[in-house]
Amino acid sequence: MPVDTTKAAEADVPEVDEKTLRRAVGASMIGNATEWYDYGVYAYLTTEITHNFFPNAGNAATLLVYAVSFILRPLGGIVWGPIGDRLGRNKVMAMTIILMSVGTALVGFIPSYQSIGIWAPIFLVLLRVVQGFSTGGEYGGAATFMAEYSPDKKRGFWGSFLECGTLLGFSGGLAITLILRASLSDDQMMSWGWRIPFLVGLPLGLVGLYLRTKMEDTPVFRELQENDEAEQAATGALKNLFRDYWQPIVRLFLMVVALNIANYTLLTYMPTYMSGSLGISATQSDIILLIGQLIMVALIWIAGSTSDRVGRKPMWWFSLAAMFVLAVPCFWLMGQGLGWAVVGFTVLGLVYLPQLGTISATFPAMFPAHVRYAGMAISYNISTAAFGGTSALVNDWMVGWGGRYMPAYYMMAAMIIGAIGLVKVPETAGRSIRGRGTPGTEDAEDEQPREKYGIHNVSGIRDVSREFGVGRRRRDE
Repeated sequence: MPVDTTKAAEADVPEVDEKTLRRAVGASMIGNATEWYDYGVYAYLTTEITHNFFPNAGNAATLLVYAVSFILRPLGGIVWGPIGDRLGRNKVMAMTIILMSVGTALVGFIPSYQSIGIWAPIFLVLLRVVQGFSTGGEYGGAATFMAEYSPDKKRGFWGSFLECGTLLGFSGGLAITLILRASLSDDQMMSWGWRIPFLVGLPLGLVGLYLRTKMEDTPVFRELQENDEAEQAATGALKNLFRDYWQPIVRLFLMVVALNIANYTLLTYMPTYMSGSLGISATQSDIILLIGQLIMVALIWIAGSTSDRVGRKPMWWFSLAAMFVLAVPCFWLMGQGLGWAVVGFTVLGLVYLPQLGTISATFPAMFPAHVRYAGMAISYNISTAAFGGTSALVNDWMVGWGGRYMPAYYMMAAMIIGAIGLVKVPETAGRSIRGRGTPGTEDAEDEQPREKYGIHNVSGIRDVSREFGVGRRRRDE
């Protein structure tokens, strides 16, 4: 009598139930929200931070310090990523969220330049360094954690909630800033009101820490450990990564150029642009941004879910092409008045969603499991440091040099760079991301039986593979 290998395999390791999956989503999402809440609050409070820390230098100094934290992100990726591949995603994510939330909260306690002189900006820079170092491991870990918990056929849908956390972080920081500005006088806001949003970062981080410490590590990482396939040393992960996986590192770098120039132009630089270049008041520009972001929050899951059906690459091709074509028209619309500014910003935000909503389904799947955390963290953060943190500063300089359409042209150039990176990225929608093979390629470990039998969390897949003569065990010693 033939053995039902599918049932036997499923009996070894049951599928992740939806309750556990939702907890994993929440644990990833709140850390991401905390990260981007901090970056959003800093950007939205540029005027107040300049007044308290750089009264003689202007906004350029504040934006430069904003970029400083991004310079440290690659170092954070290099340190945290290999540790995450060696010890586990969950342990590193617990550490990064502590550092992020404490670093954010301490900014609210720094005395002003008027009180302690040059030490005020020095302390601010040091805390931004801590922030950059910790976030260098946070985003890659959260995306990897989310992807490895999600079922293959719904990875786009569940992964989109990580970016929902991004938008909620930005929106939360903006909403708190708006409420404070409406409730306090200008003098009160400049004196002490600006500190409140930073202090809120601590309880956000504590909630995230609680959720993360209650979760097991991902099924994919636990499988690597059970089969003795996890990296045995962090340096080993780095060596394997740069020797064997330099091509996905380069492709991801180029795609992140497009992603981040669009992201930081739309979500952090836009208030400065609208008030400085378009003559829209600071409050009105904040409201425009908040409306657009909340619409994006409501619709982002559609981008993720659609990518599960049509693939990640078609979604990216559509977004890159649409942003290239619509950048100048939408920036023109934003200059035609308040109502048209809402329309122009929202349209750009919506065509950006197919990129943003598929990040955690697309990027982690570009690397095999044993170097996934390091691969994504390092490549993503090097690109973010070069083109994300500098975006506001570059845009501000270009507007002064070439006029108010320069941010649109900058975004168009970024979309071309992203398209170059996308060309040879394997399609991974519905594919397994387990094992030491690169997903979507011929060396993907045990991919055929996993798809054929619809098994999601199975340590016994190797038995199925051997039974039917497909799949192979690959060790990169």
